[in-house]
Amino acid sequence: MDIKDLRNGMKRVTVEANVMEKGETREVRSRYKDETYQVADAIVADESGSIKLTLWNEQIEQVNVGNKIKIENGYVTSFKGEIQLNVGKYGTMTVE
Repeated sequence: MDIKDLRNGMKRVTVEANVMEKGETREVRSRYKDETYQVADAIVADESGSIKLTLWNEQIEQVNVGNKIKIENGYVTSFKGEIQLNVGKYGTMTVE
């Protein structure tokens, strides 16, 4: 699927893209449990466009600028008016 075709609310999406940027890692606290998580945003792009990809915990270390990645069974959400791609607990991310 092309990045330009991704829309808020889509589920079970498969996207192949290149990592263009990777932001700083930050800590977030869980709303539900007394735990903290590491989160970073990356910008991934294909020939059709780019989108923000949210990386959690160990995913952050797996991804670097210049990598080609494949997200399978991912989903798309909107946060602060910006759509973003998420791997989620049912999706997989492969780094080439």
